[in-house]
Amino acid sequence: MSNWIKNYSGMIWLIAGIIAGSVAGIILGTKAEILKPIGDIFLNLLFVAVIPLVFFAISSAIANLHGSQKLGRIMSVMSAVFLGTLIMAALLTIVALWLFPIGQTSFATVGTTPAETGKNLSGDQITQLFTTSEFFNLLSRKNMLAMIIFAILVGFGARSAAEKGKAFVQFLNAGNEVFKHVFGIIMKAGPIGLGAYFAYQVAVFGPSLFGTYAHVLGIGYGVSLFYYAVFYSLYAFIAGGIKGIKRYWENNIIPSATAVGTCSSIATIPANLDAAKKMGVTDAIAGITIPLMGTLHKDGSSISSILKMSVVFAMFGRSFDSAEVIILALGMTVLVSIVEGGIPNGGYIGELLFISAYGFPPEALPPAIIIGTLIDPVATLLNATGDTAAAMLINRFAGERQAA
Repeated sequence: MSNWIKNYSGMIWLIAGIIAGSVAGIILGTKAEILKPIGDIFLNLLFVAVIPLVFFAISSAIANLHGSQKLGRIMSVMSAVFLGTLIMAALLTIVALWLFPIGQTSFATVGTTPAETGKNLSGDQITQLFTTSEFFNLLSRKNMLAMIIFAILVGFGARSAAEKGKAFVQFLNAGNEVFKHVFGIIMKAGPIGLGAYFAYQVAVFGPSLFGTYAHVLGIGYGVSLFYYAVFYSLYAFIAGGIKGIKRYWENNIIPSATAVGTCSSIATIPANLDAAKKMGVTDAIAGITIPLMGTLHKDGSSISSILKMSVVFAMFGRSFDSAEVIILALGMTVLVSIVEGGIPNGGYIGELLFISAYGFPPEALPPAIIIGTLIDPVATLLNATGDTAAAMLINRFAGERQAA
């Protein structure tokens, strides 16, 4: 019991702060607006820290990659499975949101100009989304996607430099560690910052806010559990037929319990390694794919990402149904799911990323964080247990012989 409390302590404190803020908002009414600056300070610290954090996390991870031609086919199949399962989870969530739409009026923001996300993207806008004309523009959160692309290039450049770039790789590794701790320090103030902001939201939006959050969480948990039971069975069937389904569920109990108990995909890697081999995945593929998928492959985060985007769109009175919005949302979802893996509190980085990409103001962040926090248990379950289902598919399509 004590370990469970320790593993979920961050979430417990955040929820406690949100509840305290809700009570304060109900009691204080419009006077709760005096608490908004506290929330703003917390958000500003997050926005300032996120750029160097993401840069060092991505560039150092790529700089430390080691591969060979022998891994080429496995890595290619793994990438295809990654993308396929992440996009499938995201599309399922989008369909659920179409069937059970979020009412826009519930989140209508007083005095806020809706983000311009519904217009067709022009060539210049696409260029500005992926690149900037000056280096210093990369330091702005509004250009986070361009910064991520630059970080990827820096990582590959450092890797290509080999021995001559060794000192720079050490710098990237050190920067990654430093900003992990910086972000962790800032997040210690999360219960206070989010509590203050939620008090303001409750005072402005009223009790209907709770109904909307409940509606979103109902969709999130429903989609997640459906995906867990149905789609993972489908993936196991594709990989090994009826016997594949039986092997998967017989050996998925311990990883599932570990994921829920630890609230960590990384902590589930040992259980997944053992389970994958019992499911018929070869030692070579299990040893390569399970550790990588523990940080990069997150079906639960894909579902959570779409939910958070839909909430923010509803908050600002925008529809979440145009082709441009959905295509960008799918791209953001894949990117968010990958970026989250190597960063503590990585879900918040994903929220900052899509808010910047769509041009939403800072007020869009608290609702996204709240949804992400409340959906985290079931998202972690999918993030962790989806790795073994994906490993079975990789084993099947990489041409490896599966154990009987």
